[in-house]
Amino acid sequence: MQLDPSAIEVGARLVALGTIGSTNEEAGARARNGQRGPLWITAEAQTAGRGRLGRSWNSPPGNLYASLLLSEPSPFERAPELAFVASLALRDAIVAEAPALAAMLGFKWPNDLLLAGEKCAGILIEGEVEPAKTVSVVIGIGVNCAHHPPMASDRAPDAVKSARLHSAPFGEHAVLFPATDLHAHGADVTPEQLFTRLSATMCARIAQWDRGRGFTAILGDWLTSARGLGEEIRVRQNGSDKTGRFVGLDQLGRLVLEHPGGRVEKISAGDVFPFARRGGRIAPSRREK
Repeated sequence: MQLDPSAIEVGARLVALGTIGSTNEEAGARARNGQRGPLWITAEAQTAGRGRLGRSWNSPPGNLYASLLLSEPSPFERAPELAFVASLALRDAIVAEAPALAAMLGFKWPNDLLLAGEKCAGILIEGEVEPAKTVSVVIGIGVNCAHHPPMASDRAPDAVKSARLHSAPFGEHAVLFPATDLHAHGADVTPEQLFTRLSATMCARIAQWDRGRGFTAILGDWLTSARGLGEEIRVRQNGSDKTGRFVGLDQLGRLVLEHPGGRVEKISAGDVFPFARRGGRIAPSRREK
């Protein structure tokens, strides 16, 4: 793994590791031990990779696993905005390395990157305030470069069915939300290539964000590639589902859901699934806008 010269110019450092538990855990531990960002941690494989809400993240060799530690990048309450910043930086990096995929890439709120309607990458933002009152934020990124988990069958365990997430280990349970990888779409992009490009595009997008002052522009860019915008979606929160029309994001990045009847709700967290009706039954949609 190598940093792009533009990342080195702004003081970024890199620690490239082999197989570890989690790049986010490693970055967080280094922050607690006094190391400061911008510091990238990469791994060839993870044994305890995870996504949102502690879900496992499949981490075999051949994909990209990277975490960026930032020290005091913004007021703490603005740190969640970095999920949108990182999503844009990741899309920028993939487009730069595989231009043919550009039209097929889109965002699924709040933190997933889709390729032809299937999940190819996820982002996890974690932050904490250290004893010295400094704010540390870790941006975790996992990209399916060469591998992805298969789709679950109707006979998958109920726990997997209810999650409908890209979160189950290879060889155990598949997932119901479709996943894919770059190679499956003809892009032979190595984790090394993608990381070097990402280290540059992340610098550019963080500069655009400007500690939150540029968040309106970030949201505008994100919405141009949002999937499901203007369509009916299903939002899962704490095991229950809500359905309505995805009408946009508010100034804080919350999803604005219009319920049948016109009531509007702003949602801070949840899992989003586009859906289509097939024979009167609601099912996950593979249709791209």
